[in-house]
Amino acid sequence: MLEGSLVAESIRPGASLDDLRLLVRKIARHTRDDTTEDQPGIWTDIVFEADEKDADDLARKLADALDVPGWYADFRSATETVVVYHGKIFRYPRGDAAGRARAQEHGRAQGVPEEQLDWPV
Repeated sequence: MLEGSLVAESIRPGASLDDLRLLVRKIARHTRDDTTEDQPGIWTDIVFEADEKDADDLARKLADALDVPGWYADFRSATETVVVYHGKIFRYPRGDAAGRARAQEHGRAQGVPEEQLDWPV
């Protein structure tokens, strides 16, 4: 089983995420004080689960739909973490510090604030 989260506001205007097989576990809105000038101050988090066999399809669809600059989505299985930016997918074994560092470095280069590079280990 995959577990992950997506910020609704990270979806590029005009983009659509179609035919996803997600089980939505929670939708919550909250204010953020660590946003960039390109990000709104209120975010809608979508916490989801999905079947591991859908990981590649989900990652590709997110990579096509996420906005720039400064947005990503993440999900993980028991053994692997996937971090997705617009046009770029990072996959690495859970707990792999080097893989996490590569995904975080890409995020920094895309304008993601350090405080937001905090997906689960």
